[in-house]
Amino acid sequence: MLANHVLFIDGEALVLDKPAGLPVDPPRDGSLSLENHLDGLTFGFKRWPQAVHRLDRDTSGCLLLSRNPKAHARLQQAFEQGLVEKRYLAVLEGVPAGEEGMIDLALGKISSPEEGWRMRGDPAGKKARTAWRVLTVKDGRALVEFRPETGRTHQIRVHAAEALGVAVVGDPIYGTGGTPMLLHAASLTVPRAGKEPITAEAPIPAHFVAAGFGAD
Repeated sequence: MLANHVLFIDGEALVLDKPAGLPVDPPRDGSLSLENHLDGLTFGFKRWPQAVHRLDRDTSGCLLLSRNPKAHARLQQAFEQGLVEKRYLAVLEGVPAGEEGMIDLALGKISSPEEGWRMRGDPAGKKARTAWRVLTVKDGRALVEFRPETGRTHQIRVHAAEALGVAVVGDPIYGTGGTPMLLHAASLTVPRAGKEPITAEAPIPAHFVAAGFGAD
């Protein structure tokens, strides 16, 4: 039950620790998504909560939902204005050069009948910036902290693969796939005018522990 995954809740919002493998939007194949669980996340309210942003299907961790329309509009504005602090953890297939830096690589979308759609670095695309820092290196892989300043689709995954030259472990599009994808939305801070900020921290998931990265 996703009700057991709540990291933060008040009258305006809740933050879920979304499991890897659960899509936020209903997929074309008809499999279960977050929508199938919303009725169990009302906590006394009549309205279903509504996702304010998106996490990829195979990304685990902090997902913000609003509990009423006015709060939804305010929280969306916080994301659009770049006020939300997001911290991700990822295990990369190798070790990037250097210890930390800022990736500034605009992203655009491409598609083909054979491979479907994907994102790539594109000077004519939308601005995308991500700060990164290596936390630990183990068995030829690096645990890296990413702090995206923008919120483009697949931003961290493309920035890791193209800008750092090392894809996220298990990434089926930009890496070699084959195992669970090791990308986790570890924490989220959303400022609110006249109120305490929304803050949440999601614990290291089991698939990170199984890969030998149980703590940062």
